[in-house]
Amino acid sequence: MFCRLMCDILSSFGPCDMAVNGMDALGLVEKALVEQAPYQLILLDIMMPKMDGQVALQAIRAMEQKYGVPGAEEVVILMVTALDSPFAVTEAFFKGYCTDYLVKPITRQDLFDKLREYKLIQA
Repeated sequence: MFCRLMCDILSSFGPCDMAVNGMDALGLVEKALVEQAPYQLILLDIMMPKMDGQVALQAIRAMEQKYGVPGAEEVVILMVTALDSPFAVTEAFFKGYCTDYLVKPITRQDLFDKLREYKLIQA
């Protein structure tokens, strides 16, 4: 439900893909990098089946290095979760190098504020 809602909101700005688990997310990211059409934004939930978001985050950053994506051009990755714990936040920022962190429930305004902050949409 949450994923579908986020995709519906974001699809007004461009194409939106949805992965059901971390492994699917990695497949989509790698396909985009191979096609030289990398994502500009990834919303990544920490709690996902098959591969949690923290592991997927680290794998995405490693994949960007493998494909030679410069640091300034890395995809904006917003961790989205109900886990508002200092450990989860620290791990996401310092182990996985996420761009930012959003705690559920997330409002449309919260999401748009982050998109503006990272210059993904106009003010």
